Amino acid sequence: MARFPRFFSDFFGQRAGDESSATNVRVNVDPATLMKLKSLELRARAVVEGFMAGLHRSPWHGFSVEFSDYRPYSPGDDVRYLDWRLFARQDRYYVKRFEDETNLRCYLVLDLSRSMEFGTLSWTKADYARTLLATFAFFLGMQHDACGLITFDERVGDYIPPRYRPGHLRRILCGLEKATAGTETTLGPTLEQVARLTRGRGMVALVSDMLAPLGDLERRLGYLRSQGHEVILLRVLDPRELDLDFPEARIFEDLESGRELFVDSAAIARSYRERFAAHAGELEKICRSAGIQLVTLTTDQPLAVGLADFIQQRKRFSIHRTARMPASTSAGMEGNR
Repeated sequence: MARFPRFFSDFFGQRAGDESSATNVRVNVDPATLMKLKSLELRARAVVEGFMAGLHRSPWHGFSVEFSDYRPYSPGDDVRYLDWRLFARQDRYYVKRFEDETNLRCYLVLDLSRSMEFGTLSWTKADYARTLLATFAFFLGMQHDACGLITFDERVGDYIPPRYRPGHLRRILCGLEKATAGTETTLGPTLEQVARLTRGRGMVALVSDMLAPLGDLERRLGYLRSQGHEVILLRVLDPRELDLDFPEARIFEDLESGRELFVDSAAIARSYRERFAAHAGELEKICRSAGIQLVTLTTDQPLAVGLADFIQQRKRFSIHRTARMPASTSAGMEGNR
């Protein structure tokens, strides 16, 4: 008997009565290797260090040392980075600041509803999602960024405020390692709770399978954006969820309700794919309208793919923040580029 998310159940429930017979049907660190590591920290380190080692062969080369903005000089700063022309204009000392010095506040938001426990590989979507966010946390720590964690199912569970201090990464990893405890996902009300917790402009990285009614999701995501947050939604799916490619008819158990249904996947695969595509299309439309980057990842893809998208979003946030610098400083900067 296979276990599956509620999205399957809702679809199967409409078709199960129509079926009367079973018919047989026919970049990086590989996730299969990575998931053999028991330690979440070791997985994160392997992904990040592998990604960094490959920068010289990729379009990301130099991202961590690109000029970003200026900050006031403090005693002990390297005088080589003083901008004397800006001093002549402002009569104040400013030090050039680089991308890896541009601290930000990032909220990592993880869906731990029961549907995330689905997996046809030797690991589940939850395993993949935890490793993905651990990778982000490890990278943010390298960049001296403040990182926090929010977990949710039908309601918000753990909340770890963003910090950058010794030992904080370990606290984030411990929060990620907790087992799924909830049942179904209620995206709308949950995101409203998340918005109340994420005070102060920053980045929000939301990881979920999004296999739930989308309802007023656009309004809730729009609320996050209205607070000035840069939002990236990483949708994590099992490869079989895309096409319902199961080899034979079987009994499926709904992970969220416990309901069991006998399903001939070959007979209903086409209708399932159509409904799945419609749901994905609606989600893409919502994200596009809200100005949110949507990244879809399957659990057989290297995690460095998600890390690259996350870094690009972080980079975009830093550029936008630089553009909002005080006018006097910006004028000085423009005269020195």
